[in-house]
Amino acid sequence: MDAVVNLQSTPVGTALAPAVIIGGISLFLIKKFVVDHKVKSPSNLPCLPEVPGLPLIGNLLQLKEKKPHKTFTKWAETYGPVYSIKTGSSTMVVLNSNDVVKEAMVTRFPAISTRKLSKALKILTADKTMVATSDYDEFHKTVKRHLLTHILGPNAQKRHRNNRDTLIENTSNQLHTLLKNHPLESINFRDLFEFGLFGFAMKQTLGEDVESIYVDELGTKMSRHDIFNCLVHDPMVGAIDVDWRDFFPYLKWIPNKSFENKIERMDIRRMAVMKSLVRRARELSASREGVQCYLDYLESEGKTLSESQILMLLWEVIIETSDTTVVATEWAIYELAKDSKRQERLYEEINRVCGSEKITEEKLPQLPYLYAIFQETLRMHSPVPIIPLRYVHEDTQLGGYFVPSGSEIAINIYGCNMDKDVWENPEQWNPERFMDEKSDSMDLHKSMAFGGGKRVCAGALEAMTISRMAIGRLIQEFEWRVTDGQIEDVDTVGLTSRKLHPMMAIIKPRS
Repeated sequence: MDAVVNLQSTPVGTALAPAVIIGGISLFLIKKFVVDHKVKSPSNLPCLPEVPGLPLIGNLLQLKEKKPHKTFTKWAETYGPVYSIKTGSSTMVVLNSNDVVKEAMVTRFPAISTRKLSKALKILTADKTMVATSDYDEFHKTVKRHLLTHILGPNAQKRHRNNRDTLIENTSNQLHTLLKNHPLESINFRDLFEFGLFGFAMKQTLGEDVESIYVDELGTKMSRHDIFNCLVHDPMVGAIDVDWRDFFPYLKWIPNKSFENKIERMDIRRMAVMKSLVRRARELSASREGVQCYLDYLESEGKTLSESQILMLLWEVIIETSDTTVVATEWAIYELAKDSKRQERLYEEINRVCGSEKITEEKLPQLPYLYAIFQETLRMHSPVPIIPLRYVHEDTQLGGYFVPSGSEIAINIYGCNMDKDVWENPEQWNPERFMDEKSDSMDLHKSMAFGGGKRVCAGALEAMTISRMAIGRLIQEFEWRVTDGQIEDVDTVGLTSRKLHPMMAIIKPRS
């Protein structure tokens, strides 16, 4: 440090100092890059195939589009189902086949049970204070047990049956009203359904749907639409924002204020809204007896939870209920609206089983084609194409290769579901593939959309029930057709694989 100060005190040194500093950093990075690439297997297992990249930055430039799942799948055709890439200073192991993913999720789970989060996700999850992103530790086990007991487990699902029935009935009624008032106009199904699910999530967590609320900390009144954007839309977009320091953690001392301010503002607004909603819910709860919502349950059973942890666990239910189920259902309706023959086949199945009565949850096991449509939609349009990164905390092996500790694991669900060795014509939406005699109708994880092992998605049962009920009821009551020019509009955006633009459809009631 003294040498640098002395150098800067001279006229020539003033010009040379930045070059000396940059040169020093460059030498450090080169040394880091060389050391990282000298990892050798301590066993007789082969090292992972590597995708060639550039010095220092590795494969980052090849991943500049926010669709890494498609790039990973393309690389799998050359390097095999499991390979490694460099993302700056980190080594990432990418898994692209069901067999290797199941090995990672079950057999090798003890070595890769922790999460690796980006800076954005670390802030938005309050440093893993969520079931979905926490490490597999006592906190995770405790809060997952709370979630299953009151919200997502089989017994909890029975208690919430009325809320689900109301959601489906309201969705149907709103579509009939739109059709009556604007019979020739196309409808935006996503807006209608995601706001319905948002209200459903609010009832489960806080005891009531909220049309507006005054947020003291922000000094403003927020509409339902504003609340939705603050709690769901903005965080889902912010979650994929990239801080370049994520790839070079030893340079985290360099400020990146624009990124930090953006994510922190998002976090402050979200928590301010959650505090106001919880305050309102507690006031209402004081006038009723017993456990009515998730907040009531956590306050009676989660004695070890802090106030901030309770806020995050409530928010997790709201955001996850309001997004992934919408993604799966919209894609299914979109595919059916393009395919009149398959739409008619589903209608005939529902008509045969339900007759003139409305479809109910009790009838779902008798509707195998509806189940096949749901499974094929998850395969083709998995709501979460890449599972949040895991961290290898001890040397292990995957797919017959040595995987060193310190590596990151990227599970490419999209790549698994596009594997031509497993799926015939995987790029085609074909529900009939799940009607095969060899297909186990109870295998919820065949498409890998719900993960597996100890980290299997806790919301699988609820998502499958709501989505199938929505698809079935909407096809039972309406004929669907996409508007012109939409068929090729299948791009995706955000943390989940929702359509870039909402599906616009023309509907008409069935006789």
